[in-house]
Amino acid sequence: MALMPYIECMKVTMHIDDELLARVVVATGAASKTAAVDLALREMDRRAELKRLAKEGLGLDAMELKETFESSYDLAASRKTEAPVSYARKSRSH
Repeated sequence: MALMPYIECMKVTMHIDDELLARVVVATGAASKTAAVDLALREMDRRAELKRLAKEGLGLDAMELKETFESSYDLAASRKTEAPVSYARKSRSH
């Protein structure tokens, strides 16, 4: 995973939980701790932007929003073909 080119970069001393950082490196496949932190920060920024867009809306009315989806996409049909979700929990017998 390559880091995006930086326009501006600064060196910072931070106190970060070693185990948490190790898990993030593994989970993301980042090539370095710096790359993992960069990725985590970008992901949080992306999520914040999505929340802002969801809160403010896209400025579309219901019909305009409906028209933004592929006309051949059928949500109901798609849901019927999905396999039921299993959370690997044993069923309780009564």
